[in-house]
Amino acid sequence: MSRRLPILLFVIAILCTAVTPVAAQGFWGAKGYKAFLIGDPQKPREKAPQPGLMMAGGGEWPVDAFHWFADKTGHGHVVVLRASGTTSTADEMYKQIGGFASIRTFVFTDRKASSDPELLDALKKADGIFLAGGDQANYVRFWKGTPVEAALNAHVAAGKPLGGTSAGLAVQGEYVYGAMDGGSIGSEEALKDPLGAAVTMETDFLRFDLLKGIVTDTHFKERKRQGRLVTFLAKAQHMAGRPLTGIGVDEQTVLAVNGDGSTQVYSNIGGYAWVFEGVTPRDLKAGTPLSVDNIKVTGLDKDSTFNVLTRQIGHPAFVKRYTVNHGVMREKKRWALAIHGGAGVIEREKLSPEKEAHYRAGLSAALSSGQAVLDKGGTAVDAVEATLRVLEDNPLFNAGKGAVFTADGVNELDAAIMDGATQKAGAVAGVTRTKNPVSLARAVMEKSPHVLLARDGADRFSVEKGLEQVDPKYFFTQPRWDQLQAWKARNLAAVDQTHLFGTVGAVALDQDGHLAAATSTGGTTGKRWGRVGDSPIIGAGTYAKDGACAVSATGTGEYFIRESAARQVCDRVLWKGQTIAEAAQDTIMAVGAIGGDGGLIAMDAAGEVAFGLNDLGMYRGTVSAETPVKTAIFADEK
Repeated sequence: MSRRLPILLFVIAILCTAVTPVAAQGFWGAKGYKAFLIGDPQKPREKAPQPGLMMAGGGEWPVDAFHWFADKTGHGHVVVLRASGTTSTADEMYKQIGGFASIRTFVFTDRKASSDPELLDALKKADGIFLAGGDQANYVRFWKGTPVEAALNAHVAAGKPLGGTSAGLAVQGEYVYGAMDGGSIGSEEALKDPLGAAVTMETDFLRFDLLKGIVTDTHFKERKRQGRLVTFLAKAQHMAGRPLTGIGVDEQTVLAVNGDGSTQVYSNIGGYAWVFEGVTPRDLKAGTPLSVDNIKVTGLDKDSTFNVLTRQIGHPAFVKRYTVNHGVMREKKRWALAIHGGAGVIEREKLSPEKEAHYRAGLSAALSSGQAVLDKGGTAVDAVEATLRVLEDNPLFNAGKGAVFTADGVNELDAAIMDGATQKAGAVAGVTRTKNPVSLARAVMEKSPHVLLARDGADRFSVEKGLEQVDPKYFFTQPRWDQLQAWKARNLAAVDQTHLFGTVGAVALDQDGHLAAATSTGGTTGKRWGRVGDSPIIGAGTYAKDGACAVSATGTGEYFIRESAARQVCDRVLWKGQTIAEAAQDTIMAVGAIGGDGGLIAMDAAGEVAFGLNDLGMYRGTVSAETPVKTAIFADEK
């Protein structure tokens, strides 16, 4: 017997480091759980536990994050809670990662397990608790309103760490997507009905002070869950009656939260934690797709700083803006600008290469002017004004210096500008001495209680406000004079059909997500009786509204007025859920259906640009934070 004793002691030592069932097999049915132990439950921890939350997005774990968690436990004793599987989490934590004295696993199969004295005692004594992945609906069903829920809350409140991966992260926020309908909703489905029964948000569950006001999600980028987290926030805010913040964590990525709220990102794949703010839905109703303007999304990587208590962020990996329109979510451009310089019967064989080059250069110069404003963080209003001033100074375009003549041989100028953020607008009609009518329109918007001033009154207002005045002869150009003579002789073939509708316009989205539109024109050759077209008419030739669109039109203005064309584009986006391209094209077709020709430019809340055109061409161009200056003239150019 004495020879067998060393062997027996060796076997016992091995078993002490093996996974060992610590509950009788009957516990599986009688108590609703099965328990396993790995490590030495008698080994002293190295130091006192410290507060912290480990938020793991699922998939393969970043080892450094689990070293952080082990240190937070004081290299002590951990309890792992599961609702499926057996010991894989404990095996990996203890054998492959290390740093823990022991790990006890409880696998739940029934809600009655949440009242078991032995299980509750283990939770009370644990230096750290880890919630494994699986189906979060089981966690809600098994734990909500039970002593286990109270024990988890007490554990964190006592300043001891808790971690979770996948479903174990999903349940940590103040509001939790419970997946209680037996499925796992995707972004597309969720956005279609944010208040629907499938968006099963739970509250009054785990109450961690560090995550108060936060909704979490997992497997984030890999499963394209941006839309569903926005939906979760919309519904949770509807329940809470206050703004909330969303945090999504990518696979193989961990957001580690210290007791003071500071965080650190760990990732195997350069993944991110995503912070969602500013989810303020428009007209949130049951059965109605979600619409939200200007959602701010900040990415956190290993170099970022973030505090979950103060929400302060430093060194973000990226900052993006998203918009949701009728259940369709898109990323906004950081800033964007689009312009037009008039529409007409523009055919390649009728436009000389030299003249084409001059037009493209003029468009490019205007875009560059607006680009300089937007790239430095200037407002959309600043950008559209700066852009149109360049076009007004260019005699190629029918605005400012290049304005056409009336039947009486004078130049009468119209312009309008609108701020989508405030819905304020200003416009002028029939002015004769202001060098840049778009600036006068802005002065009306900002320095008067009115929207539209006309003729002599507008000229007087311009002088009073100190805008640059010129002799009316400044606006004379020989080509426009020749057009008037041809018009008087009814030699309409001599009128330049490649610039039949010479209005200029601009629409812009700035870095704060605001839209603006502006339009300027000399009107139509030979106009009489103080005729005013659509350009200075807010809602006809010019319109902007944050969250919807910005529009500037060019063409036979009477028809654009009759169709309320510019406002119509925005209404199609807001009320019908059309894309900006669909809204622009359907609107210009509506103008055409009653006899009007021309085109329009439109931009939506994400900075997407559409050109609506029912003529053979339009001078136009775009530039954005992501794309260089691009010009086009002919109808078949993309």
